[in-house]
Amino acid sequence: MIQTIQVSLNDDKAKDIAVINLIGKASFADYMVIATGTSQRQVTTMANHLCKKLKAQGLKSVSTEGLSMGNWVLIDSGDVVIHLFRQEFRTFYDLDKLWGNPLPRPDQAALGKKLEPEKFNHINEMT
Repeated sequence: MIQTIQVSLNDDKAKDIAVINLIGKASFADYMVIATGTSQRQVTTMANHLCKKLKAQGLKSVSTEGLSMGNWVLIDSGDVVIHLFRQEFRTFYDLDKLWGNPLPRPDQAALGKKLEPEKFNHINEMT
């Protein structure tokens, strides 16, 4: 499914496509895809194309939010959630930073120790 999403977004000229592995970070999905469109029309078009392609692959339930505005569209396809933004909205909400950073380990966070990101690359692996 990730490949279908990436191909669709590339075909629609999305910018800065990021795939974030959520396994071990969240229970609502396994992956999050974030991409940017240059206008409301492009964001809406990318979302519509992507929904059609996912449904053509056999997904029965693909839900969207924000489609009528086209500033930030959320597509929930089950195991993968997709966020399509206009640039200023992506910058403001900064989901890349929020979800892309590794979670602190309880033993180190409690002691106030600085985390070493290289030890958590398996968690933050981009696919």
